[in-house]
Amino acid sequence: MFALRPLPAGERLIEYTGERITWEEAVARHPHDPTQPTHTFYFDLDSGLVIDGHRGGNSSRWFNHGCDPNCEAVENDGRVFLHALRDIAVGEELLFDYALLCDERRTPALKRLYACHCGAPTCRGTMLAPQRRRAVRYGPKP
Repeated sequence: MFALRPLPAGERLIEYTGERITWEEAVARHPHDPTQPTHTFYFDLDSGLVIDGHRGGNSSRWFNHGCDPNCEAVENDGRVFLHALRDIAVGEELLFDYALLCDERRTPALKRLYACHCGAPTCRGTMLAPQRRRAVRYGPKP
């Protein structure tokens, strides 16, 4: 997906649409294409449901991942909208950080399975969500 006109920062670009299903249904359906087992159009919602962009989705499912994105996904009342994070010029690819969540233990092999090749100077090397650092506790435990 590329910008066909200048897009100002903050502009709502498109809603991420698709069938709303449970995670159990998503796991049962996955993968949609057995030749691409890591490819997914699932979008996790705060409610615990999932949007399956493969079924009933629109062109928003074709936004690619980038570690230095120019767009962000914002959930509002159970709906997900993609917004411009900054001014975007005509011809720029529209990218948002997938920040994929995975229940498996994060290993080098898992990071490679979801490798990122965005080329950004800040590239994490993976489309997985950044790991949260544990809070460092100083002093005695309460």
